[in-house]
Amino acid sequence: MGPVKIRVENVSKVFGRDPAGALAKVRAGADKTRLKEEMDHVLALHDITLDVRTGETFVIMGLSGSGKSTLIRHFNRLIEPTSGRILIDGEDILTYDAARLQAFRRRKVAMVFQRFALLPHRTVMQNVAYGLTLDGVDRAEVLRRAGEQIALVGLSGFENSYPAQLSGGMQQRVGLARALATDAEILLMDEAFSALDPLIRHDMQMQLKELQARLGKTIVFITHDLDEALLLGDHIAILKDGMLRQVGTGAEILASPADDYVARFVRDVNRGRILFCGAFADAGLLPAAEAPVIAAEATLEAAFAVFASGAQMVAVRNGDGRITGALTAQRVMEALARA
Repeated sequence: MGPVKIRVENVSKVFGRDPAGALAKVRAGADKTRLKEEMDHVLALHDITLDVRTGETFVIMGLSGSGKSTLIRHFNRLIEPTSGRILIDGEDILTYDAARLQAFRRRKVAMVFQRFALLPHRTVMQNVAYGLTLDGVDRAEVLRRAGEQIALVGLSGFENSYPAQLSGGMQQRVGLARALATDAEILLMDEAFSALDPLIRHDMQMQLKELQARLGKTIVFITHDLDEALLLGDHIAILKDGMLRQVGTGAEILASPADDYVARFVRDVNRGRILFCGAFADAGLLPAAEAPVIAAEATLEAAFAVFASGAQMVAVRNGDGRITGALTAQRVMEALARA
């Protein structure tokens, strides 16, 4: 991963007429329920600190009311924090004046919404080109860049179609292409796939992974779905009642839940689909020359079929082609039992 792209420092957010006064009560010991009862204020976030690195997909997840959508809206200042700082590339965006904030939203960060937010009276091409047009980009360049992104998300041939003529998955592809067309360094995706049918949702998840492998954007992705978080996230932050409970890779969270809440959250996850062979390869085992080979980035589940075919040992090969060790069926079972 690259250097820190987004740094969230001690961010709290209270909704109500006197957020500063309410936050003072929280710091004195009042909880979310008491704050609502005594002041009719809502504690949405409390003392959130985390880092998002350049080029990673960072997933923020939690159940309804956890504060995840409130948090992501701080990253482009659709919501202002009650306290704390938001730094992008080391700059505190809370200090930006209106002109600088507008430029930041147009060029540095783009957002993909849950409900697509397409303009119904505009074609696919016009929707994708909308941000570029607002920014005063030359028309020929607008058409070129919009066309490239339409092709990238697999919608070539639909440039002149209107949103009502497209399926839900296709509409979400238009929203993604619109965000990509601005060439923003940061993509904010708030429950971007949750309105889609399961099969279409999976297709969009896999397309996002493919696009990310090619483009290397910094993506902040909001979801309430743990399987989606584990599939997409390089790192995952879990929120509950506006508080950060744990940040880590999927494997770290599965192996070492920070508390009982996180443990309950991950209890029923199929760990074989999340844990990778490379993490459990035994460097002291020397596989036979004829042993089957599996990639270090393959999941433990991928190794099951190899052992089912009768293999006693599997050689594990890393990204540069070297054999780094071996797996046995016993070692895989032990890895899953420890997780």
